Amino acid sequence: MPNLSDELKGNPLFRKLRHSVGRAIADFNLIEEGDRVAVAVSGGKDSYTLLLLLAELRRRAPISFEIVAVTIDSGYPGFRSDTIEAFVTSQGIRAHIEKTNHFELISEKRRPGSSYCSICARFKRGALYGVAGSLGCNKLALGHHSDDFIETLLLNQFFVGSLKSMSASMLADNGETTVIRPLVYVAEADIITFARNLALPVVCCCCPVCGAADLQRKRMKNLLKELEKDIPHVKNSLLKALSNVHPRHLLDSTLRRDNIALGDG
Repeated sequence: MPNLSDELKGNPLFRKLRHSVGRAIADFNLIEEGDRVAVAVSGGKDSYTLLLLLAELRRRAPISFEIVAVTIDSGYPGFRSDTIEAFVTSQGIRAHIEKTNHFELISEKRRPGSSYCSICARFKRGALYGVAGSLGCNKLALGHHSDDFIETLLLNQFFVGSLKSMSASMLADNGETTVIRPLVYVAEADIITFARNLALPVVCCCCPVCGAADLQRKRMKNLLKELEKDIPHVKNSLLKALSNVHPRHLLDSTLRRDNIALGDG
C-alpha cells in the first residue's frame, strides 16, 4: 500500500481526528518529551487510525517522541500479520510482530462456559506489556475510542454494579508501562468513515468466536442508538460525565469517609 502522508494532508476528516487526539494528549498529558510509545496494532480500523494519527502528530509536535507498532499474533489460523506488517512499514513506521502460542494455550486451559475473549485479552495484554518493555517503550497506546468509554461505563453500571469506565492514562499493573488511550475524544462513526474512505487493509482477528462475542457490548451500542433518536447529544453527555464527577453525591462510603476526614462532610 502506498504511503498515505500526502493524501492525509488534504483530508478534512483526518484534520478533525488529529485535532481531537491532540486535545486528548494535552488534556491528559498522554505524551511527553522523550517518550517511546508502543502502539498496539491489531489490524482493525481503530488501531490503524490511531497509528496514522500518532505518526502525523509526531511529525508536527513541538516535542520529540518515538513510536513503534506492535502486533500480537496469537496463533489463530489465517491471521494475516504479514498484511499488517506490510501496511505499517509502507507508512515509514517500524513494525514489530510478536508471535505467540496463545491459541494453543486457550484451547488447552479455557474452562467450559468461560469467556473466550477475556482470557485472550489477558494473554494479549500481558504480551503487549512484555514487548513494550523489551523495546524500551515507557508507554503503550491502545485504540479505544469514545464509544468504548461510554459503553464500558454502561456495562459496569448495568451488569457489574460499579461506577467506572476506562482511563485515558493509567500506570499498568506491572508498575512500569503507562497505558494511554489517545482516541478518547474520537467517535467510532468517524473512524469507520475514515477507514472506509482510505480502504485501510483491515485484518480479521480470526479467533473462533469472532463476530459472536461481546453480546452485552452490542446491546449497549443498540441502546445508545435508540437513545440518540430522542437525545442526539446523549453520547457527548455521558462522556462529559466521566470528567465531571461529584463524589459527595455518590453512595460510596469510602468516598464519604475521605470527605469527612478532609472536613468536607
